[in-house]
Amino acid sequence: MQLGLNLGYWGAGMDGDNLAVAQEADRLGYAVCWAAEAYGSDAATVLSWVAAQTERIDVGSAIFQIPARQPAMTAMTAATLDTLSGGRFRLGLGVSGPQVSEGWYGVRFDKPLTRTREYVEIVRKAMTRERLSYEGEHWTLPLPGGPGKPIKLTVHPQREHIPLYIAAIGPKNLEQTGEIADGALLIFPAAEHLEETTLTHLRAGRAKAGKTLDGFDVCPTLPLAVGDDKDVAALADTFRPYTALYVGGMGSAKQNFYNKLAQRMGYEREAAEIQEKYLSGDKQGAAAAIPQDLIDKTTLLGSVDRIADRMKAYAEAGVTTLSLAPAGFTLQERLASLRAGTEALERAGLA
Repeated sequence: MQLGLNLGYWGAGMDGDNLAVAQEADRLGYAVCWAAEAYGSDAATVLSWVAAQTERIDVGSAIFQIPARQPAMTAMTAATLDTLSGGRFRLGLGVSGPQVSEGWYGVRFDKPLTRTREYVEIVRKAMTRERLSYEGEHWTLPLPGGPGKPIKLTVHPQREHIPLYIAAIGPKNLEQTGEIADGALLIFPAAEHLEETTLTHLRAGRAKAGKTLDGFDVCPTLPLAVGDDKDVAALADTFRPYTALYVGGMGSAKQNFYNKLAQRMGYEREAAEIQEKYLSGDKQGAAAAIPQDLIDKTTLLGSVDRIADRMKAYAEAGVTTLSLAPAGFTLQERLASLRAGTEALERAGLA
């Protein structure tokens, strides 16, 4: 199992340190550095900045939002980043959620599976540098009856095949991801529930494509907080606002994929309470309603030995790249967490 680094969103108050964290991950041999986007910083610019000042670590979008860009533009960006980074780019895609898609981009959040499939097909076709033509439900290229003509990408990516990931949570999206992608970007994964919540659906999609999970990258992101095992409850409290935001406030009352995931892990009553409190404006109450066990199962907390045991559990469950989001109030704390991740991987015998 490899380690990755997830920088999250640029502009979250730690920008001055993020580059140093990425450079330390590069020095330590982390496999990939991911950057996210929502409605603030864009991931492409951040990844260009990181790639220019690192040497070996891959850079990946987690995610480029599908409603934000036409698929041909994403192919252009992927090809450019792969070229500039010397073949170190990984393309992560996702449909985002209804609030961002419709409120920020003005794109209806409808038929996300069909939209994702068509988008991936166009991106892949464009990056083959064939003349681009496509007929689908959401895109037709070139537009009929106009001056457009099939044209081809002029940039030569460093590699013939750029790894393509999809951010997936729900069963149908996971199955399609297994069928059409090279990897899955996961959030809030519990090793104990990974088979029934995730892998069984990915495996079904791979079977549709005549493939197995061999070579497919199962890549969850886990927040990491290092400390004494006696302080695990306090460490868990660090991530209560984060968990409350996703389980309680992401998407909408009817479409919160993270809330449904918590339900599938056995927290039906708690997930409903967290969402009800969060959406009513009681964010503190929502955070307080999160069971410590849910946080502990979906983060890495405690001593290096405890974290090593959890890493073993994830590797045994089927994770191939474990991306860490190291917590810390200072740069030195975040760097120490990053180094602890490497040490834990070694103690687990997974390096």
